[in-house]
Amino acid sequence: MSAIKTLTGTRDILPDEIRYWQNVEEVARTILKKAAYREIRTPIFEQTSLFERGIGEATDVVGKEMYTFKDKGDRSITLRPEGTAGVVRAFIQNSLEAQGGLQRLWYAGPMFRYERPQQGRMRQFHQIGVEVLGTADPRADVEVIAIACDILQTIGLKNLRLDINSVGNKEDRQNYRQALIDYFTPHKSELDADSQDRLTRNPLRILDSKNERTQEIVAGAPSILDYLGEESRSHFDQVQLMLTNLGISYQLNPRLVRGLDYYTYTAFEIISDDLGAQATVCGGGRYDGLVKELGGPDTAAVGWAMGMERLIILLQKLQPLPPPNLDFYLVSRGEKAEQQSVLLAQKLRSAGFIVEMDLSGSPFSKQFKRAVQRGAAACLVLGDTEAENETVQLKWLASGEQSAIAQSELLAMTSELQQKINNP
Repeated sequence: MSAIKTLTGTRDILPDEIRYWQNVEEVARTILKKAAYREIRTPIFEQTSLFERGIGEATDVVGKEMYTFKDKGDRSITLRPEGTAGVVRAFIQNSLEAQGGLQRLWYAGPMFRYERPQQGRMRQFHQIGVEVLGTADPRADVEVIAIACDILQTIGLKNLRLDINSVGNKEDRQNYRQALIDYFTPHKSELDADSQDRLTRNPLRILDSKNERTQEIVAGAPSILDYLGEESRSHFDQVQLMLTNLGISYQLNPRLVRGLDYYTYTAFEIISDDLGAQATVCGGGRYDGLVKELGGPDTAAVGWAMGMERLIILLQKLQPLPPPNLDFYLVSRGEKAEQQSVLLAQKLRSAGFIVEMDLSGSPFSKQFKRAVQRGAAACLVLGDTEAENETVQLKWLASGEQSAIAQSELLAMTSELQQKINNP
């Protein structure tokens, strides 16, 4: 019988790699906490109608990429393809607007889309995202962009570019949609098949086409910036002014429209020049109509999502992590010594140390080799003699310095040991 393997488009994240994930998550958690954002966790599957109404039935996500199935109650269920719709559903269902003021929320977790797997893009992928619900103030747009830049710079990414655009309000977008239909219709036969299909359903998505001939046609398409009303232009001007005041450089990209129907006003992407074709590491914008569309109160909102897989690929290229910290590697042989090792390990862990206990029962020489391989600061040795005397051999691996010490004394010198570990 052949071994069971992961499904196409999914992968295991092994311990050596997971440390990159934990580093990104910890940085994000710290920065978001300082900005008064609170974590929210929503189910990974929802009613299919949530995404059809929230994302838009004419989008590729809903039309081609969702994992949708019937459950045992004959209900249509979908694995979440993105995080915003679920957060908005939770906002409405739990009446979070009744708490007053803004809701600054963040989330992290897996998303699911059935598409061709490629570097940095899997069928099960992971995102960190933020949503600010309850304000139309352009300062909120700038705040979320600034937080995204802080996170990416703090984890060590360089060569980043911020592209911004405005997709206007619903009326502006509708006028622009018609202008695109009018422009592309005479070129319909020259467009790629997907773009021909999008022409009347979702013409803004044609701007994202990777087809070479379609891109040549797109180059002459009208700009959304020429269709912004006074209100949209004022909002966008304020966003640009505040980004400049913060020293956040950006470039205008009139072709940036984002792929989902719920965006209004500001749209943005943060792009890495170190990632090749799949270069976007963070994307987001304002979506003032989504809460009302999903049955909630008229609520303005703005947010973004970062793709974790792409971030990890970049970090692995740019900054290999040092070995994980290990304070003590505890080796032992003999029944009484092995029993004492369990107690000593637990007491040291309770005192705040990182302790790995060798469970192999192999000769001391092999256990010592593993201590070195694991990168421990020091090795603790318990043999028959030490067990009888309730002592332990403490060997600092960098210097080779070794001494016998009573177990009780070892446990009493926590600060001295920690100083030695930090400054070998």
